[in-house]
Amino acid sequence: MITVHHLENSRSQRLLWLLEELGTPYTVQRYARDRKTLLAPPELKQVHPLGKSPVITDGAITVAESGAIIEYLLDAHAQAQGHGALRPPPGTAERRQFTYWLHFAEGSAMPFLVMKLVFDKVRSAPVPFFIKPILKGVADEVGKTFLMPNITQQLAFIESTLAAQPWFAGAEFSAADVQMSYPLEAAAERVGLGSSHPHISAWLQRIHARPAYQRALAQGGPYSAVPG
Repeated sequence: MITVHHLENSRSQRLLWLLEELGTPYTVQRYARDRKTLLAPPELKQVHPLGKSPVITDGAITVAESGAIIEYLLDAHAQAQGHGALRPPPGTAERRQFTYWLHFAEGSAMPFLVMKLVFDKVRSAPVPFFIKPILKGVADEVGKTFLMPNITQQLAFIESTLAAQPWFAGAEFSAADVQMSYPLEAAAERVGLGSSHPHISAWLQRIHARPAYQRALAQGGPYSAVPG
C-alpha cells in the first residue's frame, strides 16, 4: 500500500490527485508546517533524510521528488488502467512534450516563484526601522529587474502553449498536467493571471473540475499553493 507523506499546502497535493486519477489505493500521513518558519516538521526526516515533502513509501520503497514520484507511480501502478495511462506512447511528439513539461514545472517554473515568495517575505520581515527601507529596496529591485521579467516570460510561453492545445502533452490529459498544476496555482495566487492569460485560467478551471482533483482535496484537506 502506498503512503503519501502529505505536508499541508505543498506539492504533495498533486500526488494525491494523480493517485485518484489512477485509481490506485493509498493512505495519507498528514504533517503540519511550523507556524513560524512554515517549514516541514522534523518527523518527516524519519521518512527521508532531507525531511521534505513530497515523499511516498510503497512497502520498503521510498521515493522523493515530485517528478521522480510521478514516474515511479506511472511505471509501477498505471498498468491497472492499461498501457500508457496518463502518459503518451514513447517516441511520439506528445511524449516529448510530456517529458518537457514534467521537468519544466520544477526545473524552470518553481525556482522563480519560490524566490518571489522569499523576497516578498523579506519586504515584510520584522526588522529595525532603519534597516527596513534597505531590505524593501533590495527586494523591490530584485523583483522588478529579475523575478517578474522571468515569471512574465514563462507565463506568456505557457499561455501560448495552452492556446494551441488543451493539455500540456497535446490533445489528451496526462500526468504532465498534474505536475504543472502546482506552479500555475502558485502563480495564480502569488502573481495573478488576469485577462492576459485566459488559456491558463481556463486550464485551471478544467483541472479543478475533474472529479479526481476534488477527491484529492477531500483526502488532503484545505489547500493553498502558497504556504502561509
